[in-house]
Amino acid sequence: MFCQTGEHMFVPALIVRILLVALAVLLLWASFAGESGAGGPERSYRVKPGDTLWSIAERTFPGDPREGVWELRTRNELDSATIVPGQVLVLPS
Repeated sequence: MFCQTGEHMFVPALIVRILLVALAVLLLWASFAGESGAGGPERSYRVKPGDTLWSIAERTFPGDPREGVWELRTRNELDSATIVPGQVLVLPS
């Protein structure tokens, strides 16, 4: 039995400590968790005459070409939709 002098406070304090340690472990795990690399090797595309971001997105990006254009611009840090023949673009995975 617990006595009246405060020994019963040990159990809640232990639970709080366990929760804090679990939270710290979870935060550490989340900070070190990265991409698994399961997406395969990075693909690139050399722009040909007549290509547009839209046409490249239609051919290489599954789904809505607008999302593909956005992904291409973001991945390649393009300020505009202007591309030139010979330019190498990293394709979204």
